[in-house]
Amino acid sequence: MDLEKTLVLIKPDAIERGLVGQIIHRFETVGLKIVGLKMLKPDQKFALDHYGDIAVRHGQKIQDQLLDFLTSGPVVAFALEGVEAIETVRKMVGPTEPKAAPPGTIRGDFAHVSYGYADERNIAVKNIIHASASIEDAKRELVLWFKPDELCVYRTVGEKHLYN
Repeated sequence: MDLEKTLVLIKPDAIERGLVGQIIHRFETVGLKIVGLKMLKPDQKFALDHYGDIAVRHGQKIQDQLLDFLTSGPVVAFALEGVEAIETVRKMVGPTEPKAAPPGTIRGDFAHVSYGYADERNIAVKNIIHASASIEDAKRELVLWFKPDELCVYRTVGEKHLYN
């Protein structure tokens, strides 16, 4: 089985709340390796490139809300690598709607907002984090967020124990 790379975004709401270190720590604790890391403030075009065909899948209103939210402040983007990293990260993050996320997941521990609450206020659900949903999404998103020379290749002590 090959190692996978996946993209994680810590969204503006988590940055405003000072949760970056706690979130990154969770991924490192389970043995996922950070191979790229940066902070930036995406503009509307970049956010639209990230979300792709979201308007087709969820409607223009949802797309506009997501774009406004993602561009409302800085984002910490990082690339993680590990065995079945995409599935592992998705489990750790929890369901998209924080209200439905169980305790122990990032969204379950740090957010509680519902779709209904966000809909009443005509805003995106502030759900702390984004994680690539599939191998295809991860490949597309990583190329968007990181240049090839921004991803590092190295070996951790944990890898010496896990992958030999």
